Amino acid sequence: MPTEIKVPTLGESVTTATVGKWLKQPGEAVKEDEPVVELETDKVSVEVPAPAAGRLENHAVKEGDEVEVGAVLALLEAGAAGKAAAPAAQPAPAQAAPAPKAEAAPPTETDYDVVVIGAGPGGYVCAIRAAQLGFRVACVEKRATLGGTCLNVGCIPSKALLQSSENYHAAGHDFAAHGVLIDSVKLDLAKMQARKADIVGANVKGVEFLFKKNGITWLKGHGKIEGTGRLSVDGKPVTARHIIIASGSDSANLPGIEVDEKVIVTSTGALELSEVPKRLVVIGGGVIGLELGSVWHRLGAEVTVVEFLDRLVPGTDNEVAAQFQKLLTKQGFKMKLGHKVTKAEKTKKGVVLSIEPSAGGTVETLESDVVLVAVGRTAASKNMGLEEAGIALDKRGRVEVDAHYATNVPGIYAIGDVIAGPMLAHKAEEEGVALAELLAGQAGHVNYDAIPGVIYTWPEVASVGFTEEQLKDKGVAYKTGKFPFLANGRARALGMTDGFVKVLADKQTDRVLGVHIIGPAAGELIAEATMAIEFGASAEDIGRVCHAHPTLSEAVKEAALGADNRAINI
Repeated sequence: MPTEIKVPTLGESVTTATVGKWLKQPGEAVKEDEPVVELETDKVSVEVPAPAAGRLENHAVKEGDEVEVGAVLALLEAGAAGKAAAPAAQPAPAQAAPAPKAEAAPPTETDYDVVVIGAGPGGYVCAIRAAQLGFRVACVEKRATLGGTCLNVGCIPSKALLQSSENYHAAGHDFAAHGVLIDSVKLDLAKMQARKADIVGANVKGVEFLFKKNGITWLKGHGKIEGTGRLSVDGKPVTARHIIIASGSDSANLPGIEVDEKVIVTSTGALELSEVPKRLVVIGGGVIGLELGSVWHRLGAEVTVVEFLDRLVPGTDNEVAAQFQKLLTKQGFKMKLGHKVTKAEKTKKGVVLSIEPSAGGTVETLESDVVLVAVGRTAASKNMGLEEAGIALDKRGRVEVDAHYATNVPGIYAIGDVIAGPMLAHKAEEEGVALAELLAGQAGHVNYDAIPGVIYTWPEVASVGFTEEQLKDKGVAYKTGKFPFLANGRARALGMTDGFVKVLADKQTDRVLGVHIIGPAAGELIAEATMAIEFGASAEDIGRVCHAHPTLSEAVKEAALGADNRAINI
């Protein structure tokens, strides 16, 4: 009985194909797994193999016909001999070349050229750039929406609440100084949260539009790597020439503290509170804790920060961190630095925390309505088949990669929070672009000395390059230029004079090594400094560029001039 050769599964959401070219003619002998016909879709080109050895009886469809998945393409008389195909022309012998490194080869025909696991900033940007470069691309995402943590429960919703809470606080405390008198300021938290949700919705739908625009297939479900060229999505097999892990990170937890996202929350739960807590304890004096602490403090909560170290925001310039702590304390934040939480007990009224000095000592209790656990994030590398596939992880669960983001398993790469480096959305984006370009044979590259960091509190804190402490540790001779916003005309007009700009430059060459800003619009001002470091500019280069007057950016110019003791307005 003849064997039917049918249209195979062609990939997620692909139900039809066009018969491109018959590779075998009726009467010809074929070997098992030998390609018989080539099918084409708008996303993939597939050669359909013979399921067994035999003789091709007939073509059931013609070249150019449109066929559905499962349709019969041809009949094969299994085991029968047939006429031999004309021998193919043989290429001229080539000179001997060194044997390539032995690698497990992906399937010769794949569903996609590139499959990215994770649709956060690193993943979706990588997918878009790969599609722009001509790859057939799919992106695996288990969330109901694209955008990952950043767009759904991280960067975007937190900035929406930060802006709304800043407006609320300014209306009640700052507008009067401008002659704007408001008798009563009321908070509609439900409306504030609805606005945040609308902003999130617009952003995630924007990513979905970009996927459609660039022809990227969204594979909805949980991705698991099986090995080189192979993965599964909710158990369904998918093949790809290149697999990119962009799974991001998860909130880190503390032992013995049970998060319920109601009274003991991570950043996710802190974004969804339906009422302002009277007392909020933030465990962790890093970026996330201070940003979300600022939101609820502005809306009326009494905020206490418990930090294991004796300072806030580790890794930032010491002088900036000290000024930052001073200004937050002035705003009303309470600080328990150099302390650790040893126990969290839920009560009918909230949570009772047991805290003690980090080095050990007398235990004290701290009562709170809501506790925010913000002690950092961990790489999301579990339950993805990484270890089973032989992919190397470091002690912190991060995927180990080389300078080109390749893992130790051929054809598998990783970017973003799941690898070493700062857990920043824009760092992941740059890595995604670089990797896509490397896969296309281009010179993708990320300068890790020019990755800016921003804390969106009030005042904002932004930095790029090296801190003074890092330069001292490296033994680099440097000079400093500093300029306060108090001496900036635009800052005075805004009524926002707290903070300063600090420029660090090489003492011999004047090359900019680091810039640190605390003050108004620091997150915007840092872009100029990042550009300067990226292009190897000197402090004098920044100082000689004409800056519009009056603007906050003049503070950057003045600080750069100050590195050579040439500041004009101080």
